[in-house]
Amino acid sequence: MNSLLLSGGRVIDPANRLDSAADVLILDGKIAAVGSDASANAPRDIEKFDASGLVVCPGLIDLHVHLREPGQTQKETIATGTAAAARGGFTSLVVMPNTAPAIDNSGTVALIHERAAREGVVNVFVAGAITKNIAGEELAPIGGLKRAGVVAITDDGHCVQNNELMRRACEYAKMFDLPVMDHCQDYSLVTTGVMHEGRWSTSLGLQGWPSAGEEMIVARNILLAELTGAQVHCQHLSAAGSVALIREAKKRGVPISGEACPHHFTLTDAAIAGSEKFWAQDGKQIFGNRQFPEWPSYDTNFKMNPPLRSARDREAILEGLADGTIEILCSDHAPHCGFEKEVEFDYAPFGITGLENEFALSLMQLYHAKRLGLSDLITKYTTAPAKLLKLAKGTLSVGADADVTVFDPDREWVFEREATASKSFNNPFYGWPLKGRAVATIVTGKIVWAEKSDMVPA
Repeated sequence: MNSLLLSGGRVIDPANRLDSAADVLILDGKIAAVGSDASANAPRDIEKFDASGLVVCPGLIDLHVHLREPGQTQKETIATGTAAAARGGFTSLVVMPNTAPAIDNSGTVALIHERAAREGVVNVFVAGAITKNIAGEELAPIGGLKRAGVVAITDDGHCVQNNELMRRACEYAKMFDLPVMDHCQDYSLVTTGVMHEGRWSTSLGLQGWPSAGEEMIVARNILLAELTGAQVHCQHLSAAGSVALIREAKKRGVPISGEACPHHFTLTDAAIAGSEKFWAQDGKQIFGNRQFPEWPSYDTNFKMNPPLRSARDREAILEGLADGTIEILCSDHAPHCGFEKEVEFDYAPFGITGLENEFALSLMQLYHAKRLGLSDLITKYTTAPAKLLKLAKGTLSVGADADVTVFDPDREWVFEREATASKSFNNPFYGWPLKGRAVATIVTGKIVWAEKSDMVPA
């Protein structure tokens, strides 16, 4: 089925500045009508979805996801990762190139496209590598990657340290109209750090990772974006200084942008010590006396790259999201096998999963906490990433692909490990009471996931 009538919902479509009660008609996988014309023009026998009391918006986009295929399918696959995305309300993903082999040639891009078409349940777009084998030594064939269909280039998981090489990458990306997405990490400053450098790293006896290790590369990227005119996008920002640098650069018209992940604007480095047994005041306002899980110290599910930082950094990320400095939200979904995380903190890999719970955390910290309106929050998951990557997604305009997310912003639920669709379980938010949840995910007019089985047309 790829024809459907969604009736009675609150339709929020930032691309068309729409926020009102309306029906949405989908015919043959495309948006056919929104508003009063939708019901009037619907075929008599069309399947119907009652969206009363729910929000209907363009399908959510996550532009920073690791699906681990090819080469690391013990952690995640395109099938399991896209299933997790659908449960989280996401209709489109952009996969990172740090696979095995790396996505640094047109053949690997074609492999992922073919497998996603066969096994994926949501749209899968591909980011190609900046350098061959993501080694930071020689540029990948950026023109060939563009022709193969990549939507951006990045060495995510690694950072190009050679500034001259990064300059040439920006110049080529500008020629081929591709954004450069960069994992901002100065290796000479970070060295062997495993958590944020500060009070808690000293207390726990763990090697510190200074904020300057991120800020140094953000500054470098601003200079290169200004020099070359290329669109440079700083990934998973975590530090207050990074937000300040981008805010100032954007005022000067530099083509620089940034993204934030919910774990960085929800948690702090105190979680690693097991001392942050609270959400901050926002959570208390939402849930009253309901308790969050107790956290053991040195829990490797709180180890990610970049690391959880101080309360000051966390607040700066929230401020950057609220004032528009940070335009995009994403998960940096990074699955790992259980045995990889069940080691000493120093030796565990960086990364957590996030596709299934990121939207709820964003709703809680931004919408329910009154930092952003619902339309502004949805923009950061739809029109903003679509604009950056030049995707024909993120809108309910007539004729657009019928990718739609239906969600309840007030639905209270607990994120349980047993309910995940991901192949991996390295997530610190299991057992958390959350507020806001996707109810149905629709891709080209077909319901690919729904909270209740009776919501899926027979």
